[in-house]
Amino acid sequence: MENRKNSGFTLVEILIVVVTFGLLAAMAIPAFQKVRADAQDKAVMANLRELSERAARYFSDNGVSTVESSLLMSANSAQDTKIITIVAGETYSATITKGEKVTATGVGGVRTVIYANN
Repeated sequence: MENRKNSGFTLVEILIVVVTFGLLAAMAIPAFQKVRADAQDKAVMANLRELSERAARYFSDNGVSTVESSLLMSANSAQDTKIITIVAGETYSATITKGEKVTATGVGGVRTVIYANN
């Protein structure tokens, strides 16, 4: 009889590796999604803060208490040169009123982020 040495992996060893990768993926994917959602919320909050600050300057400069957010979001705005970019498919308040909250809806398709305007 010939003595052969098998140098491959057994089915059980391969199955253990596949199950281990499956468990790691099951733990990592939700964690990644949470980190991504948190990053989107922080970026949208920064945009809301910027819009609120631009609105406050606009109120002060023009003596009004409401402004269309579209006037404050572009680089052509007299208030700033930075364009407010859409981060996660969100929609910002159409008008910003002095003393009211500024909101972004549809962040990541499902969330709403609110910034309290001073």
